[in-house]
Amino acid sequence: MGKLLSRFIFWLFGWKIDDRLKGDLKQSVMRSVIIASPHTSNWDFIFSRATFSLLDIPVRFTVKKEWLRFPFGGLMTAMGAIAIDRSPKTPGAERPSQTDAMITLFEQNKELAVMITPEGTRALRTKWKTGFYHLAVGAKVPIGLGYLDYKNKIAGVARLMYPSGDMEKDMKEIMAFYKNIQGKHPEKFSVDLDYA
Repeated sequence: MGKLLSRFIFWLFGWKIDDRLKGDLKQSVMRSVIIASPHTSNWDFIFSRATFSLLDIPVRFTVKKEWLRFPFGGLMTAMGAIAIDRSPKTPGAERPSQTDAMITLFEQNKELAVMITPEGTRALRTKWKTGFYHLAVGAKVPIGLGYLDYKNKIAGVARLMYPSGDMEKDMKEIMAFYKNIQGKHPEKFSVDLDYA
């Protein structure tokens, strides 16, 4: 999404951008796993794309490699899709997990900011998928706390968090941040209650 369109969307809906990541932090987010939450509406994708455009973060999201073939390939790539290949590296070998395949993407790309929605659905979910955490640990990259706060109409990446390896401690810290963020449909959003 272009900057001009992104600015128009933010102006039209009265949103503000949180651009607190500067200097080295801004550079570090270019190689990171970025949480996109809350995820309660189809509008989230539009506001997220506009946010990352305004922040100059070339964020990507993963899809099966088949989605990047004709006739959808060009459109999906333009929207930020990057193929995830889970085929075995050698004949007879086990198929890699999605996390391992994504770690390989980081190994193959010097700059890669991957957007992940750990809620996994727009419906209410009280347990998050933790693949984003394992990906960040395995790829040795930070986790960006990306958010859309519909109550205050502000969006951005609040901070970068470097996983300590103590998942419970880190997840509690992540949930502490998101518990005060309101999605478009607040009744459809919950932090992971295992770590709240």
